[in-house]
Amino acid sequence: MASLIINQAGFAVEEALCSSLAEMARAFDPEVVVGLPTLGLTLASGTAKKLGLSRYVPLGTSRKFWYREDLSVPMTSITSPEQLKRLYLDPRMLPLIENRRVLLVDDVISSGRSIAAALELLASCGIRPVAIGAAMLQTDAWREKLVATGPEWPGRVIGVLRTPRLKRTPAGGWAPEGLVSDLQAF
Repeated sequence: MASLIINQAGFAVEEALCSSLAEMARAFDPEVVVGLPTLGLTLASGTAKKLGLSRYVPLGTSRKFWYREDLSVPMTSITSPEQLKRLYLDPRMLPLIENRRVLLVDDVISSGRSIAAALELLASCGIRPVAIGAAMLQTDAWREKLVATGPEWPGRVIGVLRTPRLKRTPAGGWAPEGLVSDLQAF
């Protein structure tokens, strides 16, 4: 698997990913799941259900009139690198995560920029997740970004699948990033 768009996958795939992530997360004994937009929300919701939790807390990139700027941080992602947006925590959700064991969830971790923004946002609220979960860890490029946020974070990342990041080859095929010059097609 080279790509994952969870909201375009069948329910059986979604169910399997949520079940697997929940099983991996149980070792961290999370009390609440916080999900990143957009596709991480699907995984966060399903994982929270599999953990037996009654709800999850969604972060957002669409500012509502009652949101506060102090509960937001700038964010970019690998899927929208030129689009600077803000990541928000609804102030009404803050009491649900304060003093709780938080599992932070996104669908894919590739560059680590989205997860780092979420960690910054949660830290500004005095919250340090016990673990970070994803359906897919794409390459290990994210490690450097998370180490810059805190050296403990890479050791707290759990992922169901690990995949390379693919780039087009000169011949029009695909190859794992870093091997494009060595391979003509994949």
